[in-house]
Amino acid sequence: MIKVGNILIAIGALPLSAQAALAAADFVLTPAPLSPLETAVAYLAPAALGYLLGSIPFGLLLTRLAGLGDIRGIGSGNIGATNVLRTGRKGLAALTLVLDALKGTLAVLLGYAVGARFGLAIDGSLIAGLAAFLGHLFPAWLGFKGGKGVATYIGVIGGLAWIGALIFCGVWLVTALVTRYSSASALAASVATPVALLTLGHVPEALLSLVMTLLLLWKHQGNIRRLIKGEEPRIGAKA
Repeated sequence: MIKVGNILIAIGALPLSAQAALAAADFVLTPAPLSPLETAVAYLAPAALGYLLGSIPFGLLLTRLAGLGDIRGIGSGNIGATNVLRTGRKGLAALTLVLDALKGTLAVLLGYAVGARFGLAIDGSLIAGLAAFLGHLFPAWLGFKGGKGVATYIGVIGGLAWIGALIFCGVWLVTALVTRYSSASALAASVATPVALLTLGHVPEALLSLVMTLLLLWKHQGNIRRLIKGEEPRIGAKA
């Protein structure tokens, strides 16, 4: 709700006669309420865009284009950058990591733009970000069997609150240097990120981060079991 008359009077933008008239009037602008259809579009469009972007399997596409076959047939069977690295193609793994992250960031930005048209910019960005993460984990075209979401997690948080992405990467790097386990690094970083975001006052982003962390932990159940048994392959190990 915006009292336009009071603002104009305060800045002296009107002649005295007009100021007197406006001062006596209740000249208020209120956003028009959204119709049920507009509300549906405001929430469903970011979700659809986010899911479609997130479900692009860059690791699978890039390895096939490079003549390496189906990445799901080697190593952990995952389509993410860590498993691509097990082919020995570091450049391909790096490109997979970047693209998987960027699709999360792009989803957030598009969700923000769509939501802004309905006065729901923040809602749109959060919905699109979560949808992109879910799309990576459960892509329809791969039988809902996708990646584990680490790179996309970083991209989504980077689009919403860049400091969260820096914290994630920092914790990941330190843990990786100490343990040489990619999975342990991702787990540690994903647990630290929502806590850090909440501490810094990024409440909506922290809540979304927490949801993604729980999903990421669930997708890493096998890795957790192997870590406990000492059977988890270290970073750079070939398939």
